[in-house]
Amino acid sequence: MADEILEKDDVTTESPEEESVAPVESASGEEESEEKLPRPEGTEWYVVHSYSGYENKVQKNLYHRIESMDMQDKIFQVVVPTEEEVELRDGHRRTVERRVFPGYILVEMLLDEDSWYVVRNTPGVTGFVGSGNKPTALRPDEVDKILKRMEAEAPKIKVNFKVGQKVRIVEGPFEDFMGTVDEIDAERARVRVLVNFFGRETPIELDFLQVERT
Repeated sequence: MADEILEKDDVTTESPEEESVAPVESASGEEESEEKLPRPEGTEWYVVHSYSGYENKVQKNLYHRIESMDMQDKIFQVVVPTEEEVELRDGHRRTVERRVFPGYILVEMLLDEDSWYVVRNTPGVTGFVGSGNKPTALRPDEVDKILKRMEAEAPKIKVNFKVGQKVRIVEGPFEDFMGTVDEIDAERARVRVLVNFFGRETPIELDFLQVERT
């Protein structure tokens, strides 16, 4: 079941809750220091379901319960996975923070009956990811992949077109020309568009943000 969440890599969503996310805090409510304290043996990361759009509120609720129920020695971090994304809207570029896995929260914890009870009964939590009543821990490489994605310096560029689609060029010397997407290079954030120019189809390479779907 741990793979279930990783398959949602490219999912982003608008939600009723604000897009900004509170910094990762320690169980005491303070921001986690750069040098993480050693965790007890058996500490692992688990994935928790929540109502989509209320991940941040659930995160705050859980930190409050950790504090009030004195569970700082068993529940250490509550993370809402997010990433920065650049999009073009109304002719303007803007950077927004998107949830990578809407409806999911990561919890670093030492799992036992008490810690399970605290997390499971937090308002907004609908359950753990796992088989039956047994939560499934994420593998270390899965956790690393998610956390590194959150720490990426270059924001991801939102792509709302695909090969074969008609697009309009919105920036540069070919502004307002119509064309067809011929190739998408996600690594370089570039797209090749075929434009009818002087009676012949000409390929033009552009930045993702220089075109929009018609």
